Amino acid sequence: MIEFNHVSKIYGKVKALDDVTFTVGAGSVTGFLGPNGAGKSTALRILVGLARPSSGSATVLGLPYAGMACPGLRVGTLLDAGAQHPGRTGREVLTLGAMALGLPRTRVGEVLDLVGLTERESRRTIGGYSLGMRQRLGIAHALLGEPEVLVLDEPANGLDPQGIHWMRRLLRDLADAGCAVLLSSHLLHEVEQAADHIVMIGRGRVLAQGTVDELSRGRGLEETFLELTAHTDRSPGGGASPGIDAGRGAA
Repeated sequence: MIEFNHVSKIYGKVKALDDVTFTVGAGSVTGFLGPNGAGKSTALRILVGLARPSSGSATVLGLPYAGMACPGLRVGTLLDAGAQHPGRTGREVLTLGAMALGLPRTRVGEVLDLVGLTERESRRTIGGYSLGMRQRLGIAHALLGEPEVLVLDEPANGLDPQGIHWMRRLLRDLADAGCAVLLSSHLLHEVEQAADHIVMIGRGRVLAQGTVDELSRGRGLEETFLELTAHTDRSPGGGASPGIDAGRGAA
C-alpha cells in the first residue's frame, strides 16, 4: 500500500534522507519514529508529492501520489493541523474539501460525528479552536474520501487522554477494515499501543524496523528507541547507529 524504495533527499550539503526503504501493508498501523530532525516529515512530504526525492521512489497504492487521478479519495493525509484558514469555520473547511473531491455534503456531518466535533463546534471559526480540536478537524478532513491509506504526522499533539484513547481506537478500527496507516509520532507509549509495525529513523537512515514485539524484546519500546537513537542526535561528534531489521537480522 505504501512503499519507500531506496529514497534519499539532499538539501544543499545536508542529506535529509539516506537510502530509506520500508513498506506499509493493508490492514496495519505502522509507527514511524525518530528524534527531531531525523527526516520523518521529509519522508512524509515526499510520499504525498510535496517534495521530490533526490533518488529512489515513494509510492502509494502502486503509484506516485502526484500520478493518481484523485488522490484525496484514496489517500487521507494530515501533515500540519495548523495549516488551516483561521477565519473559516470547521464546517466550511470540510465542505470545501468535500466539494473538491466531488463528495456529497452529507459526508461532512458523517466525519464530524466520527471525530467527535459537535455541530456547535463545527460552526466556530478555526482561529478559536484548541490544538486538540484542530487535530480532530484535520483527521476529519483526511477521512472525507473514506481512504484506503492514511498518513498522519503527529496527530495526537494537543489531544487530552480521552482524545488519545479515541484516536488509538479509531486507527485500530480503520486498520481492521483494511486501511494502511502510517503514523509519525513522538508519543512512544501510544505508538506501542496502536501500532503493529515500527520503523525507526535517525539522521535520515532507517535504524530498525519490525513488529512491536520484535523491537521491544520484552523491555518496552521506549528503551529500545533511546538505545538505537542515542548516537543520532545533532550534537557535535554524534555518529550513526547501525541499522537493524528485526525481521531479517542485522542490516
